[in-house]
Amino acid sequence: MEFEHYSVLLEETIEQLHIKPEGIYVDGTLGGGGHALEVCKRLGRGHLYGIDQDGEAIAAAGERLRPFADKTTFLRDNYCNMKAALLAEGVEHADGIVIDLGVSSYQFDNQERGFSYRFDAPLDMRMDRRQALTAKDIVNTYPENELCRIIRDYGEDRFAKAIAKHIVRFRADKPVETTFELNEIIKGAIPVKMRQNGHPSRQTFQAIRIECNRELEVLKNTLDDFIEILNPGGRLCIITFHSLEDRIVKTAFRKNENPCTCPPEFPVCVCGRVSKGTVVTKKPIIPGERELAENSRSRSAKLRVFERA
Repeated sequence: MEFEHYSVLLEETIEQLHIKPEGIYVDGTLGGGGHALEVCKRLGRGHLYGIDQDGEAIAAAGERLRPFADKTTFLRDNYCNMKAALLAEGVEHADGIVIDLGVSSYQFDNQERGFSYRFDAPLDMRMDRRQALTAKDIVNTYPENELCRIIRDYGEDRFAKAIAKHIVRFRADKPVETTFELNEIIKGAIPVKMRQNGHPSRQTFQAIRIECNRELEVLKNTLDDFIEILNPGGRLCIITFHSLEDRIVKTAFRKNENPCTCPPEFPVCVCGRVSKGTVVTKKPIIPGERELAENSRSRSAKLRVFERA
């Protein structure tokens, strides 16, 4: 199966990067290489470092970017290790970083990966298949209160308590093995009249995937590192796909723009905290009508941009 990923907000992201031909750029979520390809087209003596924890993504991007082999280096890793991974390559700073937090179409549509409620497959959901923890482990071993918290907080599902209870009741007889088994459990936990707004499993599957890959934890703990890596004038472009991610990015950008902790009544700052740069996008950039028509999965995408001082 070909690794496919529609590069959401592609034109807007490339425009916001302000690419310099001699610059150093990092795509921290390489995927199929869509954003990376457009960066490479604009490079002269510059270089792009592509990072992804999915081995199939690295292979696909390597093939797609073969014409730019002299300008690219691929690193199989989680973007949370970007600082160390770049240092290992002799790179301390970059002129631009792109992070696209969307799950690729390949991962969703590849049945054996177990990301989608549309196919009957083993519960997996690992973006990095080298890791031990799977969605099956989460569903079958987490306590009921933890399942409830994950589904409530990461899936923002109002029926989190009922879904967690139904999962625990089912697994008392046998382990939950497949996506379709989990679908049926979720369906049974949600009243029929409340199943009208999309697939009933959508939010729970999102929640379990986020937990399996530590997505929000990794994002929250890494944003300051991204900004530290940037050269003066360098830009960080982050594309989010749900409110939890967007809230984390928005908060981190504001904190780095205005880190002062002094009480508002102080006439001058005495805490000594200095701004790291500027939030370029006071409001997030969202897809236009043409992109929405081409790719419905982009409807929740938001691009936020920070420029290093």
